[in-house]
Amino acid sequence: MLSKQNSTMRLLSLLLVVALLGGCTATPDSRIANNRATFDQLPVEAQQKIRAGQVEVGFTPEMVRLSLGEPDRVFIRQSDRGDTEVWGYRTRGPRFSIGIGVGTFGRHSAVGGGLGVSTGGYDPEEKVRVEFREGKVTAVDTLKR
Repeated sequence: MLSKQNSTMRLLSLLLVVALLGGCTATPDSRIANNRATFDQLPVEAQQKIRAGQVEVGFTPEMVRLSLGEPDRVFIRQSDRGDTEVWGYRTRGPRFSIGIGVGTFGRHSAVGGGLGVSTGGYDPEEKVRVEFREGKVTAVDTLKR
């Protein structure tokens, strides 16, 4: 019985590690390293903002990608002033859930449990929205918590 429990604990530990690693996202530093030539051509002030994972009005799409990565969603907003492209970023990372179940059949019953780990899923709250017009950031919305 003890070896079965050890095997189960090892399997759960392995699944947890895999889920956590799968949920890891690129950082500004890793994106900068992959796009060093583009980053090196930017003004020092912009480089500092990108390293900090920040975006400001006037940034290009390439600068936003260096800072925040690829957007989770892209919208086109149509208004009387023209079309605006809107990039949405949500909070990323693993999410955990625990479930317990009870079942009966005739004179028999059973109890079970489980641990679920998700590295994605729908999150209705975006943390950042970036608006572009004519290839430049015109507005940045940041969720205040």
